Amino acid sequence: MIFHTPKLRVKELAEALKVDCSEVIATCTILRIPASSPLTSLSIEQCKKVTEFYEK
Repeated sequence: MIFHTPKLRVKELAEALKVDCSEVIATCTILRIPASSPLTSLSIEQCKKVTEFYEK
């Protein structure tokens, strides 16, 4: 997956991964990434960590 913006919202990442926003927020909690709502912005590195988690 390639990201072209410096930040991505949780809801946009969830749409790209085809999962629910609450699942992405739960994954962020596991990975110790601060995210509390679908509108939380994630950096590219944070998005990569979440994406890698789902690819495993």
